[in-house]
Amino acid sequence: MKNLTSVSESKKRIKKSDILKIKNNNEAKIEKHAEVSGITVIDGHNTFPISWLQKQGYCEYQIYLEHFRKIKARPTFQMIEGSREHHRLEREFVEKAQPATFDEMLDFSTTMEVFSREFPVLSSEYGIHGLIDEIIMSPESFIIIDDKPGNKAYKANMLQVFGYCLAFKEMIGETNRKIYSALRERGTDNIYWMVEFDENCETEIINSIQKLHRLINNQDTFLETDNPNKCRSCRFKNFCDSAK
Repeated sequence: MKNLTSVSESKKRIKKSDILKIKNNNEAKIEKHAEVSGITVIDGHNTFPISWLQKQGYCEYQIYLEHFRKIKARPTFQMIEGSREHHRLEREFVEKAQPATFDEMLDFSTTMEVFSREFPVLSSEYGIHGLIDEIIMSPESFIIIDDKPGNKAYKANMLQVFGYCLAFKEMIGETNRKIYSALRERGTDNIYWMVEFDENCETEIINSIQKLHRLINNQDTFLETDNPNKCRSCRFKNFCDSAK
């Protein structure tokens, strides 16, 4: 396996410089949303983090509390541990990685297997952006991997990795290589769930994305979870008027 990193190396979240490089347009106008935190407005179009798709799948009312009402809540133990593990893996990766542009990576991967971590993706068409935990490129396929605690494939986590796949597909354009969505147990090599990102997956995630954009534009209503177990473990439960 040839070990490569993208132009944008270790970052906790996508930055303006990442977006400019992806768009290949230094004239792009990038600003924060005037009312909703976490949203980047690119050339007048709202763009939200792909991680919101996981929040939406868990309980989209969390998004309302955190980014519309701007309530601050302490990070969970899993969030803290996840951040530490991300930083550790990224440090190890950068120590061994060979710098390469996105186009170079695509070219290399037609004859050998390459991979990258913290890979920035952006979909201008669907208004989403994010950082892929790890991507494996080979002559036959692209595997988009998201690291999660545990080894159970929750629907919310599937939606997040589908979002990465959709944005990545837009970036590479038409290709004969298949794209796979994968979830991996954090801190291990255990890929416990993987499916081909096909038309059904694409339709499902586009519907979720469109719902979020309607919510951002005040054209729809945030729905809270009907699962009391989620409420009990939610870090916003003390601020939520819908908690079970």
